Amino acid sequence: MSAGGRPRRPRARTGPPPASPEGHSWRQDLVVLLGAFAAGSAIAGALGAANLGTALSFGQIAFGLALVFVIVRR
Repeated sequence: MSAGGRPRRPRARTGPPPASPEGHSWRQDLVVLLGAFAAGSAIAGALGAANLGTALSFGQIAFGLALVFVIVRR
């Protein structure tokens, strides 16, 4: 309590927002998602995808699977 008998107000937080309770930040999640897209596309291309569009389609599938992983992990 302050000198006037009123309760003190907590100070406003400064700095970056805290990470989620598990310690995962949104930046880590973004790296996982983009990495999955790039790796899925690269692997499909290396394994002989017919063209770039097909390889990118496999990248989208990998991105979707990684997104489910990130959501379930939180």
